[in-house]
Amino acid sequence: MKRLPLSALLSFNGGYVDTAGFLALQGLFPAHVTGNFVTLGATLVMGGSGALPKLLALPVFCLVILISRIVGLMLHKAGRPVLKCLLAAKVILLIVAAIFSVMHGPFGSATAIANLVMGMTLVSAMAIQNALHRVHLAKSPPSTLMTGTTTQIMLDLAEIMVGEKGQGSSLALARVKRMIVAVAAFALGCACAALAIVSIPLWAFVIPAILSVFSFAARVETPEGD
Repeated sequence: MKRLPLSALLSFNGGYVDTAGFLALQGLFPAHVTGNFVTLGATLVMGGSGALPKLLALPVFCLVILISRIVGLMLHKAGRPVLKCLLAAKVILLIVAAIFSVMHGPFGSATAIANLVMGMTLVSAMAIQNALHRVHLAKSPPSTLMTGTTTQIMLDLAEIMVGEKGQGSSLALARVKRMIVAVAAFALGCACAALAIVSIPLWAFVIPAILSVFSFAARVETPEGD
């Protein structure tokens, strides 16, 4: 039986967490952190709450990526399995977020502190996912941002349709197949998150935590062989 690619599972969770965070945490993007500048500007101009988590999202995201890379390099020097350790850290953060959401959610009526803690926990988890994806899954499409992926799909489709036949078009076709899987998984995650927030808001964040556990059984190739 063929195992699910790790990149597809990460894409589903990336779409799920970003959508759930946006809907439940006053417009916070846990994965697409630069999008928080847009929602922060709208919050400051139009009024409303949730400005602090959006303001802190980028520095927290950057700090966690920096720490993740430093820890990863130290683990690599020590001969430890870097990818599995980073995946474990992300799984722990998502489990903590799931427990916290059950205890303090739904967040529409939660305190500002609860919203901040939940938001920064999710941002930290997605920062680790972004870091491990760039280092260990560099040949796979990004799992948290689909703009570049959809652009490349269109460019490759043009190459396939009117470009010269040969190795270039074959590589483009193979790339399109991988990227379509990533976009489809991300879109499915977004749809499932929206449905969960509406139907089971208190338990919505439990789903990505459970799914993330299956990352350890997913199919993956890493440059460091771990």
